[in-house]
Amino acid sequence: MIICANKMEYPLRTQCQRVQKQVMVNGEKERVSLLFMKALVSRGSVDAVSQQMASHPQYLESFLRTQHYILHMDGPLPLPYRHYIAIMAAARHHCNYLVYLHSAQFLRVGGDPLWLQGLEAAPPRLRLLDHINKVLAHQPWLTACSHIQTLLKSGEQCWSLAELVQAVVILAHCHALCSFVFGCDTDSDFVPLSKSPNGTPPTFCPFDAANGNTNVPQSLATPSEHITRRRSLDSSCDVVCLKERIQKSQEEREKREERLMQTQTLQQTDMEEEEEMICFADLSRFITDPDFCYEEFARREEDHFQVFRVQDYSWEDHGFSLVNRLYSDIGHLLDDRFRSVTTLPSLHSPDLKRAIWNYIHCVLRIRYDDYDYGEVNQLLERDLKLYIKAVACFPDATKTPVCPLSWAVLKTSERIHVNLLIMEARLQAELLYALRAITQYMIA
Repeated sequence: MIICANKMEYPLRTQCQRVQKQVMVNGEKERVSLLFMKALVSRGSVDAVSQQMASHPQYLESFLRTQHYILHMDGPLPLPYRHYIAIMAAARHHCNYLVYLHSAQFLRVGGDPLWLQGLEAAPPRLRLLDHINKVLAHQPWLTACSHIQTLLKSGEQCWSLAELVQAVVILAHCHALCSFVFGCDTDSDFVPLSKSPNGTPPTFCPFDAANGNTNVPQSLATPSEHITRRRSLDSSCDVVCLKERIQKSQEEREKREERLMQTQTLQQTDMEEEEEMICFADLSRFITDPDFCYEEFARREEDHFQVFRVQDYSWEDHGFSLVNRLYSDIGHLLDDRFRSVTTLPSLHSPDLKRAIWNYIHCVLRIRYDDYDYGEVNQLLERDLKLYIKAVACFPDATKTPVCPLSWAVLKTSERIHVNLLIMEARLQAELLYALRAITQYMIA
């Protein structure tokens, strides 16, 4: 009798492959669950942006780590300043979602409510950032050494170099995040939550996740799918396991106790609800020169405008070392974000991802001498190019950019991946312009 080994091994091999695949899926779910749980503990909610990014947990982890570092960890700027700078950045693109989010966090960390009446009510030092905020948001190629000199030599209101670098990182981070918010249509579905001192719904306790509470406000769910928090936390690691991990962390408990004390203090403020909602609704109060926006340029104009060439000043050779020296460890965190988004498993080929990245830098007047830009036209369809340019350069102009026809066959995670590429490419472009100007100031 002849025994066919292949036929006997095939079912076992298939089963092993299925088990391996399931383990990988469960591992990704657990990774997302832990990230969401950390967000629930630290902020009291899982914001819509994090839920959108959850389809790429490797990138989400890098993004949250960077965002937490620049907004909450040790640094030269006080916490209220950081969130107010984020408000200024988001307002340039009329991003209601981010302005409301950072306004709530601004109040939670003890920011003066009067500052939310508008830019004129903010301290003079913060108002000095308005010009570089405007330039970086819309025409970053205009960023010059003179802008840096003005901020660093403004008498009693002058900024230190370390403070300025952190401020620039926050501005660039929030400008780029606006592109992601509008690209994923998060802002159009955003409905401000009812008044709450710490930025979370009054009926939602940050510790509910550890108790398995599934009563999460609908506004915290992903706008397109309206999934519940219970579904977001679903994984092979049950809620009891997550609760035990949280309870073991003394540091997290201390943070929660401190947050409760801040909440009780903020609850004593007598700011009227109507005044608060007006602050969130009218973004023009945080904007000067509203007509300043992105400008098109033709190839013939390159002689009149100096093109930024990566061979002369690149992130790898120049920007990374400078920002890491002036703002400890942020270079490593940003570099990890750039690497994560370009190495994510995807249906998109490496050539396509490179074409998207280089095209975004091209419309922001950054060129690579060793890249054949003919590939951009070969790999990117016209409607996709129009979408990428709109989201990267003027995300709020149409509020909801027309999605490319080719996206109909793509999964949601693939569309989100494109928006992540847009966000990170824009972030790096703004940082390159700002850091080059700082370098020029330092060697002048």
